[in-house]
Amino acid sequence: MRLKKSILFILFFSLFISVCSAQKGTVEVNQSEEIDQLLELKKEISKSETKFKIQIYNGNRSGALRARTNFWESFNEWPLELKFETPNYKIWIGNFKTKLEADRALLRIKKKFGNAFILRPKNKT
Repeated sequence: MRLKKSILFILFFSLFISVCSAQKGTVEVNQSEEIDQLLELKKEISKSETKFKIQIYNGNRSGALRARTNFWESFNEWPLELKFETPNYKIWIGNFKTKLEADRALLRIKKKFGNAFILRPKNKT
């Protein structure tokens, strides 16, 4: 009886060890170098894509600072950019990927900034 228990124990123990060791493995990913090149190209294209912005102010510095404060009090979900193009300061809002997205934001922004409009900034290369 004792011999049966010992044999049974050894059998289960060896089965357990074999199952545990069967779970080990390695994964090797063979990836073409062209994929990395394509990813870099995609990043460059994304950087150069034209985005839409909304301009809410164009004028002197003090007016731009007031407009910036008023905007942040009402809206804080879009990034704000204070630009200086001689001799005027401009406030641009957002970085919209599509015109539709910019139009939706413009509807909300125009309630507070009636002269706001959508623009497509020129890329500086």
